[in-house]
Amino acid sequence: MSATACRDCPLRKQAVFTPMSREEIDFTQSFKTGELVVDAGTTILLEGSNSPQLYTVLKGMGTRYKTLENGRRQVINFLFPGDFAGLQAGLMGEMKHSVDATTSMTLCVFRRAGLFELFQHHPERSYDLTWIAAVEEHFLGETIASLGQRDARQRIAWALVRIYERLRAVGMEVNNSVPLPFRQQDLADALGLSLVHTNKMLKALRDAKLAEWQNGMLKIRNVPALAKMALIEDFTPEVRPLI
Repeated sequence: MSATACRDCPLRKQAVFTPMSREEIDFTQSFKTGELVVDAGTTILLEGSNSPQLYTVLKGMGTRYKTLENGRRQVINFLFPGDFAGLQAGLMGEMKHSVDATTSMTLCVFRRAGLFELFQHHPERSYDLTWIAAVEEHFLGETIASLGQRDARQRIAWALVRIYERLRAVGMEVNNSVPLPFRQQDLADALGLSLVHTNKMLKALRDAKLAEWQNGMLKIRNVPALAKMALIEDFTPEVRPLI
């Protein structure tokens, strides 16, 4: 399978990503070394490893997680098309969390050695990379706020709204539904809830005809109402760069 040229990238057509100049597209193409296609369940980045590559998700979804000393897994967040992975290893020498493919995935592969060239000669793209890192920090802060200040129903409503709007922004929404191939246990772990409590709250949202997550699909019937329940004032994803 031939790699997708950066000028033909389907993600660039989505309004959630900032436009790129011809020079930025050309540099990104030179930064890209190819594409990697992996099956569901593949470990893409391993905590403690020193990966020579960086990735942008072109297709599919994945899970970021940390492994605790007792072997248990703590889900940090999820990877969607357009997300960037591997920056920790690129800047800190090793990954501080792991990334697994939840579905089959296609990843744009970039040479980690090109990071210095990026910061030295392409300030606009290096700013984009810094912006991406800052957004990840902001999202983790919002997650911590949810764990500390939202109750179980609000946490789940918050996560479903954020995921739904994120996937809708990259063109994956059809008839108020988006694919959501994760397990309920993954969502429970990410939100600090038990599986039983998560299942109970999802049933309550389904009975209220607000959201339904079944057979790998998430359907939200009333996004503003669910956002209000989640204490979210602005649920529209911010326009962001694409590497």
